[in-house]
This record gives sequence, C-alpha cells and structure tokens, in this order.
Amino acid sequence: MKILSKTLILLSVLILPILFTAQESTTDTSKLYLIKKTDGGEFIGEIISDDGREVLIMTKSIGKVYIIKENIALITQTNETKKLSNDEAEIAEFRTEGPFTTRYYFTNNALPIKKGENYAFINLFGPEVHFAVTDNLNFGLISSWIGSPITLVSKLSIISEKKVHLSVGNIIGNSGYLAQGRVLVGLHWGTLTIGDRMRNVSFSAGYGYFSDKSNTITNFGDSFHDALFLGFGGISPVGKKASFILDGMFISNTRDNRSYDPQNTNNPWRNTTEPTITNTTLILMPGMRFYSSYDKAFQISLAGVFFTNKRYNRRIYNSDGSSTYKSGEVTSFPVPTISWLRKF
Repeated sequence: MKILSKTLILLSVLILPILFTAQESTTDTSKLYLIKKTDGGEFIGEIISDDGREVLIMTKSIGKVYIIKENIALITQTNETKKLSNDEAEIAEFRTEGPFTTRYYFTNNALPIKKGENYAFINLFGPEVHFAVTDNLNFGLISSWIGSPITLVSKLSIISEKKVHLSVGNIIGNSGYLAQGRVLVGLHWGTLTIGDRMRNVSFSAGYGYFSDKSNTITNFGDSFHDALFLGFGGISPVGKKASFILDGMFISNTRDNRSYDPQNTNNPWRNTTEPTITNTTLILMPGMRFYSSYDKAFQISLAGVFFTNKRYNRRIYNSDGSSTYKSGEVTSFPVPTISWLRKF
C-alpha cells in the first residue's frame, strides 16, 4: 500500500507540470482574433494552435490557415471583432486578403499574390486568367472574345514590407488570328504601392511599344511605335461589402509628322509647323467593387478616354492672304464597362 501511494505521488509530480504547461500553451479558441500580416493582409477567426513557429487559425471564409509567425505583425482580440456576425467576419477577411486585393479595375498594385491564389477576370471585351506560381510571382493570359490579340503577362513582387510595396510587370503578345500574328506588342512597368490590402494608392511608370510588320494598323509602312506610360490607382472600402476604385493611365507618344514640309510653302496641307507629333491620352476609370464571397466579386466602372491628337497642327491660309494656325483638339468619349472576378 505504501509502495502504491509513493508511486501515485511520483506520477503526480511528473504529470502535473506537463498538464500545466500544456494548458498554458493552449489558446482559448472560443474567442475571435484579428491577425494582421506584415504585407497588410488580415485574417479574422479562432486561433486553434500556436507552436511558436506558426499560427493555425480557423477563418469563416476559407477554413484553416497556417500563418508563419515571422509574417505576423499583430495578433489582437477586440470587442468589435467579437461582435462581428459570420457574414461580416467573412467580408472583412476577403477584403483584406486574397487575389482580388492585388489589382484595381484594369491595372495592378504591387501587393503579392499568395501561391495558389489563381483567379479569372472577365469583362465585356474578353477574359483574363492569372496563376500565382509562388508567393511573389504570377503569370497570366489576356485576350479578347475572338482570341485576338493575345498576350502573356507577368508580375514579380520585389518588396513587400508593412505599407511599402514594389513590383515589376511585363506584357508581351501579338495580334493572334488578326494580321497572321504579325503585329507585336509589349509593355514593361514598375509599380510602387503605399498602404495595406484594404486601403492603398499606387503609382506606375512604364514603356510600351508595338511593331506592325504587316502595315495593318499604320498603313504608311511604319513598323515600330513606342510610348511612355504613367499610371495611378487606389482603393478604399465603402460600407460593409464594397470598395471604391480609381484607376487611370497617361500615355504619351511622339512620332514623325508626315505632313511636315518646310520647302513647300504654297501647300497649306503640307506646310505644318512641327516636324514631330506628340499625342497624349488619358484613360480614367472610377468604379466600384462589390464582394459576394471570398471567391467572387463584381465591378462596374464609368471609364472615359481623353485624347489629344496633334496630327492636324498646321497653318491654314485664308482667301484674303492671311493665315491661321490650327492646333489639334481634345477628343473624349465614355467607355462604361462591367467585370467579374472569380477565384479558382
């Protein structure tokens, strides 16, 4: 009996510290926590485990998620978080996480896409598909509904630290079935994004070009044209299930003026004052994004194009012998459109 008592006491001494240690390392899973990542992403849910290297959280939108501890900026429990309904918590998650947070209406920001977060972008003009092959690199395919033109797109996130993000992107393609694919296009740019996934602004700069070996577009034998691009964009939440999006792009192209003829002063159609022509285009795309789930979103944009064409800059000679300098005019037209985002 004494031996049994001593044995029980010894087992108690050995087991009780283990039980207390296990109890201390177990997280209360009855509470909701907000986890903010260093790249601006956020998750809301119950913390199942925390082993010091990674945290396992049960979210309401995508289930269990493992997050590496070094990628976590903050773990907090707030009264507001506990009061969120299931739908509200889910909306909060996919507005601050997921592939849709990496782009505006047309352009992208510098935030990285998590590996495997593939998505499709479908609009009135054609489809896009994007594949995240790593946490910092994704490739995509852009085309129209007739398969022409068709382009490959890539994006590499170089820096993603707290609220500063930097990426580079490329688009390369051709005219597809049109002109036997002999019209080649390319665009290369860099993007700086400031903010997190829910609220941010971006500034981009790039260089674009196309080569028309078939003379289908130019009609003058020109085989190469290039342009400089400046882009801007931003997103901010509006209400519980929507975000306001502003997307825009400046395009500046300079080329030779084929109507320039300083020798032929008697021909008003040839005697222009500028040997080169600089055309400037502004594409402005304000819009709204409406979230229905982690995998689905709908967008509408009241886009417009403003175009300055200096092709007709010339001096016009009047019947009385006087002359009038006629400059290019600004042309604008609306391009309202809608699109759908789908994760797969």
